[in-house]
Amino acid sequence: MAEQGTPARAAIFFDRLAAACHKHDSLLCVGLDPPLEGIPDARLVSYNRRIIDATADLACCFKPNIAYYEARGIPGMKALAQTVNLVRARGLPVILDAKRGDISSVAAAYAKAAFERWNADAVTLSPFLGRDSVEPFTAYADRGVFLLCHTSNPSAREVQELETEGMPLYQLIAALASSWNRSGNVGLVVGATYPEEIARVRRAVSDLWFLLPGIGAQGGDLAACLEAGLRPDGLGVVVNVSRAIYQAADPRAAALDYRDRINETRRARRSAGAATGSAAAPGPASAPAADQSLVDSIAVGLHALGAVRFGEFTLKSGQKSPLYLDLRLLVSDPALMRTVARAIAGLLSGLSYERIAAIPYGGLPIGQAVALETGRPLLYPRGEVKEYGTKKAIEGAFTPGETVVVLDDLVTTGGSKLEAIAPLAEAGLVVKDIVVLVDREQGGAEELAAHGYALHAVLTLGRLLDALVRRGAIDAETAAGVRSALGIA
Repeated sequence: MAEQGTPARAAIFFDRLAAACHKHDSLLCVGLDPPLEGIPDARLVSYNRRIIDATADLACCFKPNIAYYEARGIPGMKALAQTVNLVRARGLPVILDAKRGDISSVAAAYAKAAFERWNADAVTLSPFLGRDSVEPFTAYADRGVFLLCHTSNPSAREVQELETEGMPLYQLIAALASSWNRSGNVGLVVGATYPEEIARVRRAVSDLWFLLPGIGAQGGDLAACLEAGLRPDGLGVVVNVSRAIYQAADPRAAALDYRDRINETRRARRSAGAATGSAAAPGPASAPAADQSLVDSIAVGLHALGAVRFGEFTLKSGQKSPLYLDLRLLVSDPALMRTVARAIAGLLSGLSYERIAAIPYGGLPIGQAVALETGRPLLYPRGEVKEYGTKKAIEGAFTPGETVVVLDDLVTTGGSKLEAIAPLAEAGLVVKDIVVLVDREQGGAEELAAHGYALHAVLTLGRLLDALVRRGAIDAETAAGVRSALGIA
């Protein structure tokens, strides 16, 4: 169990981490990885104390790798416990680098060890056994987890860039991380030796924190990985440096150099943003845009399914259209439906809500898939109120005052969304956000905004057309004709 007198953790891990970043003006994580040769067991704690004392005011957190302590047996594990207490006495978080991953019952024991026995604030995990191997850790709502996404070792590409469901495996892991982030305590490990991959993951998950190993001895490009990974608020990444500080002749000088180089990049980025007017001030989280490869995969899948058709059609709104989207066909392609659910889960990760409200009929099967992906409960307003039994207008359990995200397959003008929201509001549910798979860009976003609702879409019609041209499903002339007919830029 955690030692008595351990400070209480009222806030979630990433709030405490952000507070430490602000307090020390630092995104530097100091790795406490003692070499197995050269430091006797009896001196291990005193050596770690020397590193901590020299660098604590320059760091936002510390990260001991459990392997260097386990390899020393009982003396090493005792030293680990004392080291964690030394860091926490300084008021800084501890990330235990353990890379655990096992079936749920074993994972629960690992979680107990990391968070109760070793008193860590966060832990690194392997996601490859799936959601149930991660949930015992995320159940500790005040602690954090960093899932291995794209690691810093040279052969990471051999597995982590394998194509699966139309995207590299590491991007699928990023999408899963968003859907598993129900308590706001999930981050990703993305190696600083692969800045292009960091940028792709950041585009896919705009809000999650990244642990960036690979700076220093592994040769990662500090400026490039910061440019790729930093959020608009100047946070969102923790740069880990282990050997280059721990084994330096002057650990404090090394830590100061890394802290200052990190901050130089942050300042330059803020200045560039201010000069162009593009810097985003910190504020409420918004839904992240879907990654381009995921968008392409969905667009091509819809076209192959026959859900995207070109010709002359009259829509429900009465508008004429050279394109028809029959998204109800999604129910016939479980693999594509799962990809859609993951993309929508990524959008939802940036929103605050308790339940999903799916609009029948097109949105209902998608809503069920998203509920299974995110673990959030589903309800739906009936198209017609029952004339018998309970005479419910809304199916599903809920409590008045809860916030729901309205989900549908597509939006054209926004009128049908307002009709669906009305019974939800009458039942006392709060609606702020509407999420759709496709926005036809026919005024729906503007109409919903005029009524106080924010629209989030995996695909706009323009992005759908671009993806189909890019993947060779249609020619540029066909896309241009649709754009011209519908007035899409």
